Amino acid sequence: MKLTLANSRDRYSGPLGCLAQLVVMTLAAILSAYLLPGVHIESLLSAVATAAVIALLNNFIRPILIVITLPFTIFTMGLFLLVINAVIILLASKLVPQFHIDGFWWALLFSLLLTAINYLLELPNRLNRRPKYQPSRSAPRPDLHTDDDDEFTDYEEVTDDEEENNKKQ
Repeated sequence: MKLTLANSRDRYSGPLGCLAQLVVMTLAAILSAYLLPGVHIESLLSAVATAAVIALLNNFIRPILIVITLPFTIFTMGLFLLVINAVIILLASKLVPQFHIDGFWWALLFSLLLTAINYLLELPNRLNRRPKYQPSRSAPRPDLHTDDDDEFTDYEEVTDDEEENNKKQ
């Protein structure tokens, strides 16, 4: 449920990345509203506005709400974040005129379904950007010992007689 402008993995950087994220969020909102009878989105334009408003609220208001409600979040072991998500959805329904939620529980279900669908729609993009592990064939393996190391010589036994001779000299 986030619109990311740029991150360390360069997943959605630039205007085309923001547009792609907005399209994915819009599709997730339309599908979620279709599946839940207590959520109503009247047009495609209102779905785009809903996705944009939810993304903006997630980026600017949600962190403030998380900090304010941190004791509740710790006490409930993170479950209070679901309430924060529902509050964000209810705020979005107040800001977008053609987006209606019938109650708190519908907002909670909408946020859960929106997150799940958004994740599934982004899954191919995440899999394409995952770095593939391919070990280099020319690089030596550090766990294998090679006899090319000339740093160490063979072990030489030192007897007590030789130690005394070295001390005297």
